[in-house]
Amino acid sequence: MKDFPVLLTDRLILSQLNESDIPFIVGYLQQKVFSELTSNIPYPYTEKDAEFWLEMSREAFTHKTGYTFAIRDHGHRFLGAIGIHDRGDDKAELGYWLAVPFWNKGYATEAAKAIIDFGFETLKLNKIYATHFLNNPASGRIMQKIGMEKEALLKQHIKKEGEYLDIVMYSFFSNKE
Repeated sequence: MKDFPVLLTDRLILSQLNESDIPFIVGYLQQKVFSELTSNIPYPYTEKDAEFWLEMSREAFTHKTGYTFAIRDHGHRFLGAIGIHDRGDDKAELGYWLAVPFWNKGYATEAAKAIIDFGFETLKLNKIYATHFLNNPASGRIMQKIGMEKEALLKQHIKKEGEYLDIVMYSFFSNKE
């Protein structure tokens, strides 16, 4: 796969992030809720953060260790991002964020289903997993809606701002038993 894949769903286009997305990324991620609900989105979020993230995403694609997609509607409006990152042994981690104006419309679920299919069908993964903080049950509901099963509660798994936080892990296997 030389070119970055484009995934289409009923309402969405999942495509490569590009420089023209930076103002939207920075604007949307200015809301502190993203830092509070994720382990790796800083607050305040700067243009340098977005540029660094785009560069990391490109490097991961070049090395075939990760695919970070922009989530766009069919009018090509930027809604958020979703990615799948290889953790070795035919498994990968799913992660996503959606701008607040687009919450509760099913977009994250629709995008996640497409990424799961891509992971199993194209990347030939055995396991895809995702995690969420306990204070972000909406993310867990997305994981449940796409068929992931709760695998574990990982106690004090993440250290954030000097505090140890529990996270919930959900998984999906290519050969569900």
